[in-house]
Amino acid sequence: MSRTYLALLQYDGRAFAGWQRQPDARTVQAEVEGVLERLCGRRVVAHGAGRTDAGVHALGMGVSFTVPARWTAEAMRRALNGLLPRECWVERVTPMVAGFHARRSATGRRYHYDIGTDAAAASPFRRPYAWALCRPLDGDRLHRAAAYLPGTHAFHAFAVRKPVADDDVQARSGAHPGRPYECTIRQAAWEARESGWRLQIAADRFLHHMVRFLVGTMVDIGLDRRPVEDMATLLASTDNHLTSPPAPPQGLYFVAAEYPASCYAEAGA
Repeated sequence: MSRTYLALLQYDGRAFAGWQRQPDARTVQAEVEGVLERLCGRRVVAHGAGRTDAGVHALGMGVSFTVPARWTAEAMRRALNGLLPRECWVERVTPMVAGFHARRSATGRRYHYDIGTDAAAASPFRRPYAWALCRPLDGDRLHRAAAYLPGTHAFHAFAVRKPVADDDVQARSGAHPGRPYECTIRQAAWEARESGWRLQIAADRFLHHMVRFLVGTMVDIGLDRRPVEDMATLLASTDNHLTSPPAPPQGLYFVAAEYPASCYAEAGA
């Protein structure tokens, strides 16, 4: 017998070439699967709720895996934290129903992006965890730019284009058939912080580099390098030729994934 679990994982993205396993680079998925193999005596596949890039951090990455039934949730949490590298930490492990998949079962995802606008943002203790812009942004322009985002749009202008068939894009990302660039933004709001700004953004799904492209473009708007109305123009575009360069990865954090209540096993199951 076996049990399926969801682990909520935090990690410092500086140490990894992203979530997804790669043949010649250190990744979070490879580290998690290596520990699970040690614990279970066989290969165990770990599925992440998102596929963060190199340098991107996670505060609550959902990771699903199926292990022998002898493992309780608390014993698995302790064992993972005892063997994972210091850049990773499991907050909790929760029993899930059979067939649960951290990515495919997710109905929504949330990220935030941090920008430091004060001079101290260049500190070696802050630079790895935010975009050290070190110059002020016009808050009104940021808010007006973000107001264009809620709703369903085709984000051609805010995604990396890859030579991949539409069917493959849909299979990997959960897109609607024939609309692989379509996403529904549920929240997009800038919050003023003592030392800068934070974008809170939630959607049913995100495309590759999407949040970073959005932030890069809105920062250019906040610096008065381009008009606020460019957001509407780009949302109607079918390419990314006029989009601002993506924001650097270190300011981006995967915050959480959302799952239906039916995905969670009953207590004691």
